[in-house]
Amino acid sequence: MQAELILDAKAILGEGPAWDSKTQTLYWLDILEKRIYAGTRILAQLDDLVCCIAPRKNGNLLVGTRLSFADLNPFDQTQGRPDSVQLTVLASLDSELPTNRLNDGKCDPAGRFLAGTMDINEKDPNGALYSFDGKNITHLLDGITISNGLAWSVDHKTFYYIDTPTREIKAFDYDLSSGQIANPRVAIHIPESLGWPDGMTSDTDGNLWIAIWGGAQVTKWNPNTGELLEQIPVPALHTSSCVFGGKDMNELYITSARKNMSEADLKKYPLSGGLFKVETNTAGMPTFEFE
Repeated sequence: MQAELILDAKAILGEGPAWDSKTQTLYWLDILEKRIYAGTRILAQLDDLVCCIAPRKNGNLLVGTRLSFADLNPFDQTQGRPDSVQLTVLASLDSELPTNRLNDGKCDPAGRFLAGTMDINEKDPNGALYSFDGKNITHLLDGITISNGLAWSVDHKTFYYIDTPTREIKAFDYDLSSGQIANPRVAIHIPESLGWPDGMTSDTDGNLWIAIWGGAQVTKWNPNTGELLEQIPVPALHTSSCVFGGKDMNELYITSARKNMSEADLKKYPLSGGLFKVETNTAGMPTFEFE
């Protein structure tokens, strides 16, 4: 499988890809540039950090800013100006430390939005994982340092989650009716030689596809055995996340970042910060919508 460059965005921290099947649109972010992309165009230029995103049933987008959940109408622009898009805050994480911010997030199959926080300095385990149903915010986990990838099994009964510095992908029993998690165990351990696990997605065969920060690749794993099944090279040092999309849901879209890269690394990986696509021979799980 070959990674094709879609946009040489030179994103500082490209992240959070989400596929809207209704409009066949890929949304993704540059967290530090406070920017939302729709495919290859800049959809919104915001005043606050934009950390995660999900399509909504009503056609709008749910956006996780630094420490809040907000609604965004992607068509509400003044003469097509990205800096004119307005956010409507739905809920705030008032209990969070001011040194924290939201990071990765996505909707569960029932339409709740799960998102975690992280220490901005990436050192202290002060973050937490939350679930937001449109009215209430539920605390699910704490002691998190860098909250990252989230995914669900094909039968929706297992939730997978990454706290990057642990190099572990944890599996939890998932109660779809209540949104509660239980019975944590380690499904996959990422060896130091590969890099750091970042964002992830899942396919309809039950496998996990994990972007490797510092590893210039996306990896495919069997979470039932912990076995590494495949490595897909990406010409970007920091691959940050991935999602399936396309008409047949077999296109893997991959975000990347240029954050903290040396001049030597940038010379070796000049396309870092780009958006990439890989044609796969499997179908991915959908990006679930916010109810």
